[in-house]
Amino acid sequence: MKIGIFLPNWLGDLVMATPMLRAVRRHFARPDHLVGVMRPNLSEVLAGTPWLDEQWYFDPRADQSELRHTSLIRRMRRERFEMAILLTNSLRTALVAWLGGTRQRIGYVRYGRGPLLTGKLYPRRQAGCLVPQPMVDYYLALAAAAGCPAESPRLELSSTQAEDRLAERIWRELGLRTDGRVVTFNCSGAYGAAKLWPTEYFGRLARRVVEEMDHDVLIVCGSQERKIAQEIAGHARCDRVFSMAEQTLGLSASKACIRRGRLMVSTDSGPRHIAAAFGQPVITLFGPTLPIWIENPTVRAVNLQLDLPCTGCYKRVCPLGHHRCMRDLSVDLVAKEVAALLGEERVGKAA
Repeated sequence: MKIGIFLPNWLGDLVMATPMLRAVRRHFARPDHLVGVMRPNLSEVLAGTPWLDEQWYFDPRADQSELRHTSLIRRMRRERFEMAILLTNSLRTALVAWLGGTRQRIGYVRYGRGPLLTGKLYPRRQAGCLVPQPMVDYYLALAAAAGCPAESPRLELSSTQAEDRLAERIWRELGLRTDGRVVTFNCSGAYGAAKLWPTEYFGRLARRVVEEMDHDVLIVCGSQERKIAQEIAGHARCDRVFSMAEQTLGLSASKACIRRGRLMVSTDSGPRHIAAAFGQPVITLFGPTLPIWIENPTVRAVNLQLDLPCTGCYKRVCPLGHHRCMRDLSVDLVAKEVAALLGEERVGKAA
């Protein structure tokens, strides 16, 4: 049968959905046909993975008519889907699946879409509010509702040969060392400025990683973070700190370069999950958001967050104007954790 999986709209959430995709593929073996419905800007994330037979692109705000609702509904009707699994929570996607003629529609009852679902899951609530839970578990529950056996929460990504060649070229052009001693930094957050650690802090940390820990630093970035990456490199004032800001950017390049690193230091954003999916240790710097959403027992993670009265406000810009949740998170604290994880890596490889 043909199964449509409406995938998350954010990079990090899509990576956290990979255990669910693995579970569905193992249960619905070929010739059952899995179609991932996803945002076009995330098209490269799953390249090299074996779970989907097709990727369809859907963006209700796109200028191109072929990416909007009507086109997707017509296409689903032509293909005659038996099941849709909705990882997104919107009323819109449930309506598209229903209008597309899908017989079974599995998703969480949220935003008034319960009547459109045939397989209904209810998120945990307390006093009318959602109870935070790891997103990996949230998505795996949808796979279970579709009849899939229990699956490991291990994140998983791959890279293609073309992506690996791209990373090799970037490594060569920048002059990064090839003995594996490269730490990647990421300072991004499409959610808002409140997630960002100051660039001068990242710069000071990069210098310490080079001088005290004998590793190069590569600052990864997307097209929207070029200026941030350049600022970090400028603050570091060190010729072993490299920025991708001048490279041809895209998820393929970022994904393949992250894979070649030894460890990542990141804000709470998508590239952090890419590193985790490649089995790397990750140090995540939390400000307005809480770590519970990304918790995963299979990830070697250090989550750093200050205990402040305003912690967990989830605001995109600090409403108090001081941004203490990030500004008071010291370089010394982060450097200590980087050194500890790099030491564990050396011990593990020696054993």
